[in-house]
Amino acid sequence: MLKLSTAPAESTLGWQRGPLKRGPCLCGTSSLVRVNVYVDGFNLYYGAVKGTPFRWLDLRRLSQRILKAESQINRIRYFTALVDGRDDPATPRRQQTYLRALGTIPNLTVHYGSFVTHPKTLPLVAGGGMARVLRTDEKGSDVNLASHLLLDAFDGDFETALIVSNDSDLAFPIRAVRKRLGLTVGVACPVARNSRPSRLLVEAADFRFHLTRKRRRLLRDSQFPERLVDSVGKEILKPANW
Repeated sequence: MLKLSTAPAESTLGWQRGPLKRGPCLCGTSSLVRVNVYVDGFNLYYGAVKGTPFRWLDLRRLSQRILKAESQINRIRYFTALVDGRDDPATPRRQQTYLRALGTIPNLTVHYGSFVTHPKTLPLVAGGGMARVLRTDEKGSDVNLASHLLLDAFDGDFETALIVSNDSDLAFPIRAVRKRLGLTVGVACPVARNSRPSRLLVEAADFRFHLTRKRRRLLRDSQFPERLVDSVGKEILKPANW
């Protein structure tokens, strides 16, 4: 296994040393480090890009700007679920266009969870009663991400993993990969306004990066071109209202 030096307390890109002291980092090496990137799609969307003009996000460019120059991206796994367009009929079409754009990235695969809608009784914000509502939850992405992280780690598919999520449920598999297999895992936490990075996730990882909407330059410089061409020569155009 590559022996890598330890990271500075805080780099210019925003990488910060996590509380755990063992494990290598992504800087100061002369050899390329093989990195797998695991992206929680909805966590990234709601935490960093919703409501911004940066939704046409090239995940490879974003990963390259987060990682150090010595990092070689081996594969990217993107975890999401298909939306139904109940609130906005144009949403499924925009999502499909974006998934086609992601398909132009080498060694990127998409892994699908699902949405589950069910009635639920919740208290009113102002108090004084309850309301019966339809609640929709996305299921499967966190389990799928954790499973692929562990399987890839056991297969020796990477030397370093980058997890793009702020889901504290991923803390256990991250610790398992680090402690049982001696591999390096960093987290890039998409942090929405008035939110904080997950303490459990940060403490589990070797390194953390705060991926916030304030990092406009990072998001702006990580966009797809407005026009792409897929593997069979079909044009992919950025949605007009993105």
